[in-house]
Amino acid sequence: MINRIDHIGVAVKNLDEAVDLYKKLGFELKEIEEIPEQKVKVAMLPVGESKIELLEATAEDSAIAKFLEKRGEGVHHVAINVSDIEKALENAKANGLQLIDEKPRIGAGGKKVAFVHPKSTKGVLLEFVEG
Repeated sequence: MINRIDHIGVAVKNLDEAVDLYKKLGFELKEIEEIPEQKVKVAMLPVGESKIELLEATAEDSAIAKFLEKRGEGVHHVAINVSDIEKALENAKANGLQLIDEKPRIGAGGKKVAFVHPKSTKGVLLEFVEG
């Protein structure tokens, strides 16, 4: 059911500045996408089979804005690629994990995503990504 690390999400204050920094380090920008429902703009930077996802808030009340206010810039979440997101959610719930999303929603790239609360995963916000 679990295939690989899909991406590591990094919250940033300024997406353009962060993209420029990562480009200087040798990363290549794959795409930039705005996800209005989540009030975020993301940049994807491939790393082998995985990616680094840079996340910039587009509204002061977004989850990323709140994260930046509390913790500052840095690793926001780890995303795991799964073959069946509904089964991954069922398994997590059956094993006592607290779900943020009971059902998948649409995330970056139009993929189904769902989050598991960090209180259940030793302080790490875990995202399941299907596809």
